[in-house]
Amino acid sequence: MTKLPPEDELIAAVRRGDDATFAAVLDAWSAPMLRLARSFVSTRASAEEVVQETWLAVLKGVDAFEGRSAFKTWVFRILVNTAKKRGVAERRSVPWTSILPPDEDHGPTVDPARFQGTGGGYPGHWREAPAAWASPEDTALVLEIREVITTVLDELPARQRAVLSLRDVGDYTAEEVCAMLRISAANQRVLLHRARAAVRERLAVYLATGART
Repeated sequence: MTKLPPEDELIAAVRRGDDATFAAVLDAWSAPMLRLARSFVSTRASAEEVVQETWLAVLKGVDAFEGRSAFKTWVFRILVNTAKKRGVAERRSVPWTSILPPDEDHGPTVDPARFQGTGGGYPGHWREAPAAWASPEDTALVLEIREVITTVLDELPARQRAVLSLRDVGDYTAEEVCAMLRISAANQRVLLHRARAAVRERLAVYLATGART
């Protein structure tokens, strides 16, 4: 992957129509943009169209970019807005502020029945410790696990999926995610925790019941 120039040089190059620089930006950012767009729309093809529309909007609006945020943050905000609009149009999503019921960020992330009650020897501890995960060297199992994770991601609420995709797949910082999605630091932490807990819980159940039976 071509290393991108410093931000001021990058913006200047995009503004003057430098094809090589723009191609490098496309190569560096399009994949995570596609993953994020997929959090809001129903198909990969639709997500690809969102990414294309975003880049067109970037080219049209780059001269008006005022630098109040990082250039990348600005691009991803355009992506989120574009993806949300398309998701609503598909009738498989709703506006960002009401994507899920009010209790989305509340309630237990793991079934409370899996922990000892007040009458147990160690209240609040696991009744049975989670099963150890298999070695990652087992390629076949790794592929199966990846498939399970993909399924869980598709089932996650949109905001949780977006945060998890950016943090754990895109490797963005918490601050960057908050800026891109315009959410508070506390909300970002809760959404990430619940998303990770959902993935881990599904994997624990999958492995405990026999991954390749």
